Amino acid sequence: MFKQQSKPDYFLLGLVIALLIIGGVMVFSSSYVWADYKYGDAFFYLKRQLLFVGVGIVAMFFLMMTPYGLWKKYAKPILLGCFVMLGLVLIPGVGLVRGGAQSWIGVGAFSIQPSEFMKLGLIIFLSAYLTFNQKYITSFKKGFFPSIILVFTAFGLIMLQPDLGTGVVLVLTCMVLIFAAGAKFTHFFGLAGLGIVAFLFLIISAPYRIKRITAFINPWEDPLGDGFQIIQSLYAIGPGGLMGVGLGDSIQKYFYLPEPQTDFIFAILGEELGFIGGTIVIILFILIFWRGIKIALTTQDEFGRYLALGITTMLSIQVMINISVVIGLIPVTGITLPFLSYGGSSLTLTLCAVGILLNISRSSTI
Repeated sequence: MFKQQSKPDYFLLGLVIALLIIGGVMVFSSSYVWADYKYGDAFFYLKRQLLFVGVGIVAMFFLMMTPYGLWKKYAKPILLGCFVMLGLVLIPGVGLVRGGAQSWIGVGAFSIQPSEFMKLGLIIFLSAYLTFNQKYITSFKKGFFPSIILVFTAFGLIMLQPDLGTGVVLVLTCMVLIFAAGAKFTHFFGLAGLGIVAFLFLIISAPYRIKRITAFINPWEDPLGDGFQIIQSLYAIGPGGLMGVGLGDSIQKYFYLPEPQTDFIFAILGEELGFIGGTIVIILFILIFWRGIKIALTTQDEFGRYLALGITTMLSIQVMINISVVIGLIPVTGITLPFLSYGGSSLTLTLCAVGILLNISRSSTI
């Protein structure tokens, strides 16, 4: 095993801390009206978010000091545990239903979302698999097909909840990893054809997905129904202008935009901090992508390269989907904005992933 440097990428760490601070401020600003109305405590969501951040930071620093090569050794048990949790969440009475999706398992006063664990667990396993089997990846039967079956098995279990947004992030991330390993274009073309047919089937089989598509095309056709969220999101971003209406002065958080501290927190940020505030946040995410790719390109071993690429890709895809939804570029999906949105499993697992990436940076030449 190679020797790791003593220092991780502190620039990457600083970027993450900056986003967490912005996220804490925006979670409070976007949620205190709703929290005071629902719980009689304006700080309800902020206090829980700070708890999640605290747990996540402890985990991040622990993983930053844990040699990432360990995850290659335990990749199979980690993935098996993720599949078990995905199975448990589908059992009535075990899985909790929220917003029409049975995606959570209750743990005391809190809940965990197994699909978030699966994203990181599958990245770890696939990185190990590609490390050992890269020479077979150009073979459909020996390399490409087994990896694709594994990815779509996980996707299928996530869709039984259903959670299309998380499933899309998982599939796209894994496709990037498999492509980076050297899979043939012809295999991807064939898979793309099947994917389009399957995606159309998923849309047609669920009426609410069809409504989301039509609402995306023309949200004003049903402004109080399926088009409500995107209209209210655009009403938030529009008045923000260049400088914003001022921190804490959002109008849309007053029961117009549903639970704005979660998936649509970027809309409130755009309203209060304007184009400049939104641009700063996007630049911070771009810098994280740059550092992650640089770590992936300069680390010393193959497993570390795949793992760094997978984590960076996962975060980047999630950011692009969330912001695209908020500004009306794609239909609504339930995807949180990393480091900013309120949430336990998503935030904690994201910080765990960053911890692993920071440990990989100790073995890179950046």
